[in-house]
Amino acid sequence: MHEKRGISLSVDYSAAYLKANESPGEDNAGGGIARFYGSWDLAGRESGNTGALVWKIEHRHAYTDVAPGGFGFNIGYIGLIEPPFSNQGWRWTNFYWRQRWKDGKIALFGGFLDATDYVDVYAMASPWTGFLNFAFSTGTLTMAVPNDATLGAAAGAMITKNLFLIGGLVDRNADPTEFWEGFNTFFKDNEYFKSIEIGWTTAHDQIYLNNTHLTLWQADERVEAREAGGWGANFSWSRYLQEKWLPFIRAGYADDGGSLMQKSVSFGFGYQPDPGGNVLGFGFNWGEVNEDTWAPDLSDQLTTELYFRWNISPQFAITPDIQYLKDPALNPEEDSLWVLGVRARLAL
Repeated sequence: MHEKRGISLSVDYSAAYLKANESPGEDNAGGGIARFYGSWDLAGRESGNTGALVWKIEHRHAYTDVAPGGFGFNIGYIGLIEPPFSNQGWRWTNFYWRQRWKDGKIALFGGFLDATDYVDVYAMASPWTGFLNFAFSTGTLTMAVPNDATLGAAAGAMITKNLFLIGGLVDRNADPTEFWEGFNTFFKDNEYFKSIEIGWTTAHDQIYLNNTHLTLWQADERVEAREAGGWGANFSWSRYLQEKWLPFIRAGYADDGGSLMQKSVSFGFGYQPDPGGNVLGFGFNWGEVNEDTWAPDLSDQLTTELYFRWNISPQFAITPDIQYLKDPALNPEEDSLWVLGVRARLAL
């Protein structure tokens, strides 16, 4: 369909289940997400400078009283474990125009965006295929990332063969269940999240694997939500070695902004012995709680995660996962917690 009409369509379903050894509340959480997404190249198909409409519609639902996305706080841990898995029901994530030039080396996006698609990205950041804990994803818990379906614009370009620049400005008051309200909040409230990122890669087609970048961000105060403004910086380094190993180091700092952590450092690796095959992932994170968001004198947290993504077929994968959470800041009764998890994904 893409070759004839420029239309790409995809459907997938993901499920996640988490179980903690101790909890002041519920000790388990489960949920699922059905997604329908795609793109339609409406301009420039023959020239290579394509303009496309991109969309993603989802239904997010919980199997248990607590959804996985809020399970960390439920057990007293300041952090997000599989944050997309909520109980929101029907919602939008993407609805925007994408314009590409020079075989994708320059791109412009405008409309309702997911900021995590372009901010602080690396190969293991996806909650669908990578780590379950957001400490190893966008911003390492130090970035005030706005909600999905946020109205705004972003652009990226390869400045040279190896240097790239990415920037964006989006609304901080997005509501993916009523995304059209973004027109009101964007133009009326004027509360934005801005980011600029400069980085180095070995080649354009290796930008997710061999990537070193520095991201600077600034978030305006959200008056009605009583969420402070702030700014921060994030650093990321990853390398693809011997076509099997992907070590990474990531760090972040926030000056307020409503982020979960004020300082955070993550490092680890991914191991995939065969291209497109199974993946072993390991990560360790240290985080200093943002006292402006929570309270002073809370414990620093240590997070360790190990997962194995078993690609049973090109369409179906199961990912067992284990996490060790040391000194959960909101649960001083426990020195540590264990969280066992499993994620499954069927993509058509």
